[in-house]
Amino acid sequence: MSDSLTLKPIGFIRTGKQVKFQARHQPVDGDAECNVLELLPGVNFEQALQDVAGFDRVWLLWWFHRNETWRPLVLPPRGPSQRRGVFATRSPHRPNPLGMTPVRLLGIEGRKLLLGACDLIEGTPVFDIKPYVPAYDSFPEAKAGWIDEVDTLVKTPARFAVSFAPTAEVQAQWLRAEHGVDFTPRLIELLSRDPSPHRTRRIRKRPSGGFEIGCGAWRATFAMEAERVTVNALETGYPMRFLTREGYEAVPDREAQLAFLARWPETQAEITE
Repeated sequence: MSDSLTLKPIGFIRTGKQVKFQARHQPVDGDAECNVLELLPGVNFEQALQDVAGFDRVWLLWWFHRNETWRPLVLPPRGPSQRRGVFATRSPHRPNPLGMTPVRLLGIEGRKLLLGACDLIEGTPVFDIKPYVPAYDSFPEAKAGWIDEVDTLVKTPARFAVSFAPTAEVQAQWLRAEHGVDFTPRLIELLSRDPSPHRTRRIRKRPSGGFEIGCGAWRATFAMEAERVTVNALETGYPMRFLTREGYEAVPDREAQLAFLARWPETQAEITE
């Protein structure tokens, strides 16, 4: 038997999510999203989609196309800072970086599937579509190992109260109004649960003092005191020298970051150290 296999995408998904921070680790069914999976032309996929419209949900099998390595032990973003065996997680750092996601099917238009909330980023290659069959695919009483323990913790009230200093509040309002960028709900969600340094959650101590958290193409600096977290300021995730470099035109929120640095040039200092 050959030790290699050949897989070819049947299509690519459009979600508008350019970075992993924008794609939640598990899709939230109630989120108002409409994502589009466009299948490739010239392969008779239109006929292959016959009868799919009768299902409420479908499984997508796809590729973590931005990952090039794997790790036997990984640090999940949820729960305490504890490494787990990769096969006990949904981590993208797998020997074969295959992903699978159940998504709500909103409609079909030719070769396009209109889908609800999902955890795929823009341009993810999809290998297969399978119908979700509740009688066979749902086992609500099944144990979920360490994830059950984490879910129990998540159901408890958030431990930390998160507030925004005046500078951070002005910056967040400006980003929403001028560029339609708003990562504060996810930022609050993460910090209210556990603001301690964590590599996967991209939280670390800063050399100059305080803490920072990476939020996709952005950063936020914050301070902790007892069970209160204060977000002091927002920052761009990329320094000016990258944003203006040829070949970096596809950086997420590039224009917003350039405008942000023009208005708050002092946020450049920590990044370029």
